[in-house]
Amino acid sequence: MSSPLGPFGPPSPDAAVYVISVAAELTGLHPQTLRAYERMGLIAPGRTGGGGRRYSHRDLERLRQIADLTSAGIGIEGVRRIMALELQVDALRARNEELLAELEAVRHGLAARAAAQSAAPANKLPVLHQSVGQSVVVWRRGT
Repeated sequence: MSSPLGPFGPPSPDAAVYVISVAAELTGLHPQTLRAYERMGLIAPGRTGGGGRRYSHRDLERLRQIADLTSAGIGIEGVRRIMALELQVDALRARNEELLAELEAVRHGLAARAAAQSAAPANKLPVLHQSVGQSVVVWRRGT
């Protein structure tokens, strides 16, 4: 198993390194509150071989977010729903970036193909015309 410390720097955001007392102090929450949030399924700290809780930097950020939402008057179920929706938004953003990169690669390939066709002897295949307002539809085989 690798060390939570990187070879040349601080631990990764997901490295479970903070004991509960340190996590409580860094978030301004009571240790019992951290345990309660774990029982509610809002947080899932890492565990040592002996069963002790270890929190990561990402866990601390999540705990701070929970504290901010509850102090704004949002109930635990509301917090749970907000956090689930934020995860969905993050996943959709990542997927959107993937699709945009794929679309750009397809456009680049089509432009290269059009340039090659214009340099090659004429054939009977349709010519790609690009103009403002046209759309490109990319069909993919099932994955």
